[in-house]
Amino acid sequence: MGRRQLIGGALLAAVLGVAAFVYYRNETEPIKKRGSAKVEFDASAEPKGPKVPTRRDPEPWPTFGYDLQRSKAAPYDHRPPFRRTWRIDAHDTIEFPPSAAYGNVYIAQQKGLFIALKGRTGRKVFPKKRFKRCAASSPTIADGWIYQSYMHRAPCPQGASNPTGFVTAINAKTGKERWRFKAQPIESSPLLRKGVLYVGSWDHNVYAISARTGRKIWSFKADAKVNTSAAYSKGRIFIATDGGSLYALSARTGRQVWRSRSNARFGSREFFYAAPTVAYGRVFIGNTDGTMFAFGQKSGRLLWARPLGTYIYSSAAVYERRVYVGTYDGRFFALDAATGDTKWRRTMPSAVHAPPVVMGGVVYATTCSSCGSAASRAVKMGKDSTTGFDARSGRVRWRNNGGKYASAVIADQDRVYFTGRSQVYALESGRKGGRGGPGTGKGAKGRRAARKQAAGKRAARRRTARRKAARRKAAGKRKRAAARRDRSRGEPPSGPTALPRWW
Repeated sequence: MGRRQLIGGALLAAVLGVAAFVYYRNETEPIKKRGSAKVEFDASAEPKGPKVPTRRDPEPWPTFGYDLQRSKAAPYDHRPPFRRTWRIDAHDTIEFPPSAAYGNVYIAQQKGLFIALKGRTGRKVFPKKRFKRCAASSPTIADGWIYQSYMHRAPCPQGASNPTGFVTAINAKTGKERWRFKAQPIESSPLLRKGVLYVGSWDHNVYAISARTGRKIWSFKADAKVNTSAAYSKGRIFIATDGGSLYALSARTGRQVWRSRSNARFGSREFFYAAPTVAYGRVFIGNTDGTMFAFGQKSGRLLWARPLGTYIYSSAAVYERRVYVGTYDGRFFALDAATGDTKWRRTMPSAVHAPPVVMGGVVYATTCSSCGSAASRAVKMGKDSTTGFDARSGRVRWRNNGGKYASAVIADQDRVYFTGRSQVYALESGRKGGRGGPGTGKGAKGRRAARKQAAGKRAARRRTARRKAARRKAAGKRKRAAARRDRSRGEPPSGPTALPRWW
């Protein structure tokens, strides 16, 4: 072999090595792009939820994420500290938060138990319903009907052959079913717009269903399983798939308007688990590769991308030009909605799985102690918890050792409903009372202080009752003594009893 051949072989090997290095770096380097407020950003386009509801509003929290845009930003001004008024144990995991309507709260437990409770007392609205199927979605409520999605039969083994699922319509007062729409398993929390329900299914379809009859209006074939919930804005629905695709579809016809995709690595893409959130003319969604994306609502163009952590399962909340989202490696972010820049970041006790909720200027972030235990990348293992941060500054306003998979809080006009792993608590704002558990937000010392305060109030009421009884007893003795004196003198009785009955 000549010298030139040796040199040529060495150069070729060097070129191939450099090319392989560049390819590997490009494939493993997360995509990162900074956005601009000058490109497809409408600061006036806050999520189009209703105005602050009055006490007559029948459906104060009708669906997952509060509104059609899945903003998770509520108009209610409930703020910590809270006191607990009642508690219910669902006896198994609650994977998605309840919904509230007609003075009631409706809960879909993961293993098929459906519970309807009065918001004020926690008593049953109708007997528990047992569907014996898994539920990984929130109820959607309108016009006296509840729409709930179900997956295959409990215990829902992975890889089951020919799995089935359905969406059902349930009377909100009686619990009676009206219809079922059958398909493969459905994890989507139904989106309801003008009498049409939108859900995705494991059979790769997005369905539009009549809310009145349960009949299919149209279907759209996506590239993979559709586990996410749809969001709506300006005549379009936005929904994502296990294939790493985000679709914009015409709400009326199901026609594809655009399709955008997550970043590909070595020819494959990781899936979308989080539901999209629509605000400011953009669609915000996190991918399980740990990247947070913002796409143009009209065009589908990638406007910004931020690698935040190892995994993102949490659907984002939006509030006052900020995007709130957490990661499985235990971090929680407030991002600028226009640019994707970090406004503040906080370290959490463990993985953030649940979508955050903003209410009363406080953003509530929940952690999961066991989420990601079999993951291939780094996951922070710690404790279940919920922390309320000031939405602007990130300062801690409230802490609680409850929470797990579902968004920790929803609300109506009168109270907050707090969801733990398998329990739901009704909480009211204010510093009075308190009975421990989720709601006090003050830990063991706070609960002891609340119990001491309540015991002191009960003792004070007993003392007051004893004083009143003593006064009544003394007055009766004086009256009887006066009557005896009058009789001994032969005079008519004094006082009101002296008046004739016809007076």
